[in-house]
Amino acid sequence: MQDVTTLPFMRTVAKRGAPDWFFTEYFRVHESSRLEPYILESVTANDTGRPVFAQMIGESLTDLARTVRELSKHPVAGIDLNLGCPAPKVYRKNVGGGLLRDPAKVDEILAMLRAECTGRFTVKMRIGFDSTDFFDQLLDSVNRHKVDLLSVHGRTVKEMYRAEVHYDFIAHAVKRANCPVLANGNVTSAAKARFVLQETGAAGLMIGRSAIRNPWIFRQIRDACAGRPIFQPTLRDLREYIEDLSISSAKPDIPDKIQGSRLKKFLNFVGQSVDAEGKFLYEMRRAEGLVALMAVCDKYLIAGDLAQQPFPQEPYPGLVARPNREEAIEAEPQACGLF
Repeated sequence: MQDVTTLPFMRTVAKRGAPDWFFTEYFRVHESSRLEPYILESVTANDTGRPVFAQMIGESLTDLARTVRELSKHPVAGIDLNLGCPAPKVYRKNVGGGLLRDPAKVDEILAMLRAECTGRFTVKMRIGFDSTDFFDQLLDSVNRHKVDLLSVHGRTVKEMYRAEVHYDFIAHAVKRANCPVLANGNVTSAAKARFVLQETGAAGLMIGRSAIRNPWIFRQIRDACAGRPIFQPTLRDLREYIEDLSISSAKPDIPDKIQGSRLKKFLNFVGQSVDAEGKFLYEMRRAEGLVALMAVCDKYLIAGDLAQQPFPQEPYPGLVARPNREEAIEAEPQACGLF
């Protein structure tokens, strides 16, 4: 996710049970674009022991081809095309999920990228823009151009993250596509992961926002699929995770208030599982600066006998993440695994 799945975040999650592979934030591709150094670092300096796919978003054939050639000079596990981003400021530029309105253009892009990619070429998409009318046509393009892996988020672009996930459309993609399909959308826990795998027949799962809230989710899914007891973190473990996020994103020249704002984009998700009443979210969002924010974390996570209480696997009903910047959830989820 844009401004979230940075190298420090990948490292922080990997310490708690890494996914099988990661996807970078997307490289914005246009006439004057260049590979953003801070995104490229998540490939070139990645020490998590997991492969990293380089994700692109754009519509210019010439510039997409140029970017593939540039990325291929680095140790990427493959090239991924984003056809799913639902942020209005993105789809209005006819990129990301906006391209799903034009299946002919998508077909043209896939043909070019397949020719340019000498290694793995993957695609992530939603089931349509404002309807599913083109879904089969898009899947046929995926087949025609021999995409190696397809990730499907089971909502349309216009449904954003609000509607129920249409797992039946993911199941349809599993049957129609010639490549492995990853299921994406509201995979919130190990139990939900098993349900989604059974419901869709997918080869694996792509998880994004739930990994911000619960970085142990990949470990827990592996436990569930292997028939082992599922690892149960405590609120103290959660406090240590937040401390890691704070340290990994800290920079000495950034004011305390801005450091706190950066951490809040993660805590907006984490807070969905702290208390059922949403008191943590309420106080966290009003804390001024990193010092005050960490004091709120201490109050709700390690004060008194709280530290040994289990951290719930599922978010509490009715608590909604509200990132303080649109960019925090601009892209589709970025970590996945096969089970």
